[in-house]
Amino acid sequence: MDFSTLDPMIRPRSIAIIGASDDATRIGGRPIAYMKARGFQGTIFPVNPKRPSVQDIKAFADVASLPETPDVGLIAVPGEAAIEAIEALGQKGTKAAIVFTAGFAEVDEKGAAAQARMVAAAKRHGIRMLGPNCLGLFNDAIGFYPIFSSSFEQGWPIAGRIGIASQSGAYGTHVYSLARKRGIGTGVVVTTGNEAEVALGDVLGWMAHSPDVDVICAYAEGIRDSEKFLAALDLARRNRKPIVMMKVGKSELGGAAAQSHTASIAGDDAVTDAVLNEYGVVRARNTEELLDIAYTATKRIFPVQNTLGVMTVSGGAGVLISDVAESLDFPMPAMPEAAQAKLRGFVPFCAPRNPVDCTAQAFNQIELIGEFTRSMVEEGGYTSCLGFFTQVGGSKTNAPKVRAQMKAVMKDHPDRLWALCIIASDEMVREYEADGFLIYEDPTRAVAALHAMGRFGEAFARVASAPPAAPAVTLPAKTPTEAEGKRILTAAGIPAVPERACADVDQAIAAAREFGFPVVMKILSPDILHKSEIGGVLLDVNSLDAVREGFSTLLRRAGEKAPTAHIEGVLVAKQIKGATEMALGILRDPVFGPVAMVGLGGIFIEVLKDVAFRRCPFGEAEAEQMIRSLKGFPLLDGARGRPKADVAALAKALANLSAFAAAAGPRLAGVDINPLLVLPEGEGAYAADAVLEITP
Repeated sequence: MDFSTLDPMIRPRSIAIIGASDDATRIGGRPIAYMKARGFQGTIFPVNPKRPSVQDIKAFADVASLPETPDVGLIAVPGEAAIEAIEALGQKGTKAAIVFTAGFAEVDEKGAAAQARMVAAAKRHGIRMLGPNCLGLFNDAIGFYPIFSSSFEQGWPIAGRIGIASQSGAYGTHVYSLARKRGIGTGVVVTTGNEAEVALGDVLGWMAHSPDVDVICAYAEGIRDSEKFLAALDLARRNRKPIVMMKVGKSELGGAAAQSHTASIAGDDAVTDAVLNEYGVVRARNTEELLDIAYTATKRIFPVQNTLGVMTVSGGAGVLISDVAESLDFPMPAMPEAAQAKLRGFVPFCAPRNPVDCTAQAFNQIELIGEFTRSMVEEGGYTSCLGFFTQVGGSKTNAPKVRAQMKAVMKDHPDRLWALCIIASDEMVREYEADGFLIYEDPTRAVAALHAMGRFGEAFARVASAPPAAPAVTLPAKTPTEAEGKRILTAAGIPAVPERACADVDQAIAAAREFGFPVVMKILSPDILHKSEIGGVLLDVNSLDAVREGFSTLLRRAGEKAPTAHIEGVLVAKQIKGATEMALGILRDPVFGPVAMVGLGGIFIEVLKDVAFRRCPFGEAEAEQMIRSLKGFPLLDGARGRPKADVAALAKALANLSAFAAAAGPRLAGVDINPLLVLPEGEGAYAADAVLEITP
């Protein structure tokens, strides 16, 4: 996918401003004033039929009168005139447009129809169009400011290589303003408005390929074009450019998924979470964390196996840091015993395990900071190094000594992440940062940001396994019975428990004799998807008499609880003992398509919601990662003397299910396999119950 088509919009040599104003405080006037102030080296063509000049720049009556074709047109005129401006730019040969004008799809159906006409005009002329109803963008590296935000009245951007892509104009510039206030450089900001043509994925893709952007911040409310979005995330990962995203709002899974347990368990945005995790995008919980992570990522150090070493003058802070690291699964291995013994030789009452607490003795022997830190890095081998020095690091008497001690160690180990928690003046913080240190006041924020660098590193190093070959899938015309559904899944590589569909009691008795007791009996109907809810499942059926009685009981319950359902008989299956119950599922997300789920089976899946999701298709390695991410994984891994379950068979079934869902197409609305019985290691995994939901 070619994201460079946004170059004329974000890195232009010339711009036409339709609706240009001589008033530098108006929407059509601010961009000109900003570009003059920031020294835009390109050509500015104000378009205003009522004035010979705008802000001391020669103006033109219309686009057709322009002496040359501008790279981009900025549209700040209302209603129908905005659509006419797109047409005029297209006839002039312009290939990009930024539309401030509001009153389109965000308002009502009439506005949506007008927006559709605007998009049609843009596409007819090959124009990449940002907006409408957008705040605009800026690219400070070239002084380009087609934006009407008032945030620049408080100051211009700090030079830097962080890009901000935001669906909200106001919030995008809010993030920029907070970054500037914290001294963080954001060189380019793009807001997308209604995303009638250019979507968030386009902007992320442009930043992922831009040589001027190293780190990407994103604010998203919803994803409009999943193909572009996923291509952009993939490009950023391949180019080792971290994306930290605030994703707000809730995704609708669609009416067809209402009957699916898998879909209901997915909740508000579990699918979005899974997609972001797949590409190594770190999701920020708030703006503060968004900026913390982006700031830390500017160091461009992304450890694949990230470990945290902590040097502290406070035992209490060490406990706090350890708690936060444990909650994030951020490893803090202990220092080697020999190194601990050496440090006790310096200070017998120190705590050298990790966190390494040199105690307040550092006030008397400032060189202890250097000795302890060097030992922590060289003998502990940590990839992320956090020093907690609080006011000590900010005091006029001690700060120069602390800086000198820490700089000496950092100079010898530039491949590590170096962060300090200090309370200091802004001027002193800048001095530390100039040395190369990341500075935080709150150690919990520092730990979260350092942990994110390891998540990026793992994503950049990850090599996906090949998904299973796509099977040939022919779906039935409507939702099948359980027996037919399992037959389809078995053909796709998800084996089922031995079973037989029985139209009468004699067939049920023959099936029970063949499988041996005990057996399971279930009502068989395409209209009853969740049989246990009507008493349609009988376990531990142990005799021929019990089979006869069970057959009659199931038919009676179906008649009472689902009188309109079409009944095809009873399913008799071999009852398997000693298995771990798991659940597999497929839901069809309206944005990202088929998504697979794995979790603990039986009733636990809806009670505990211990599940993992991933977009289909994927290979067995990714399937096993999903399984191992479950909190209940120890149940499969031999916890409390249980035999280890056949995780390999479970992973294979999950990967095969993902390939089946991807090949089945949009008529496959959902799949629920619960339980999937996972036998001890080497004995396989078998679907005991399955529902396929088919869109007619």
